[in-house]
Amino acid sequence: MLKLTVNGASHEVDVADDTPLLWVLRDTLGMTGTKYGCGMALCGACTVHIDGAATRACVTPASAVAGKSITTIEGLSPDRSHPVQKAWIEFDVPQCGYCQSGQIMSAAALLAKTPAPTDGDIDTAMAGNLCRCGTYVRIRKAIHRAAELTAGKEG
Repeated sequence: MLKLTVNGASHEVDVADDTPLLWVLRDTLGMTGTKYGCGMALCGACTVHIDGAATRACVTPASAVAGKSITTIEGLSPDRSHPVQKAWIEFDVPQCGYCQSGQIMSAAALLAKTPAPTDGDIDTAMAGNLCRCGTYVRIRKAIHRAAELTAGKEG
């Protein structure tokens, strides 16, 4: 039995230690916002925060995160009020939307570490997140806008 803290709530899960966190979140806990993309940590669709750091859940064994704080897209905000989510909506970022939870989680982790990122900072932080629809320009604009919202700049 593993004890996990996900989105501030404690959970005991009966899974093998090497079960990827992605499957614990989706299949055991029913949190389907985190997506399966490639299973090899190459696409970023499964990005969650582990103690605030963007982490690929598809290759992270559940046993490796016992005792750590796990945040999924469901836990980022209960009502889409996180600055990144607001900016994503403002700039109409998603097309198909499949990669967006991973994109948002990576962007939120970036802004937590770098409140006023440059284009280079954004490109580096988001390099592991693939978007088959090619919304990269809108993603970058939304991250800059989220930084403004975080800093209290409404205009």
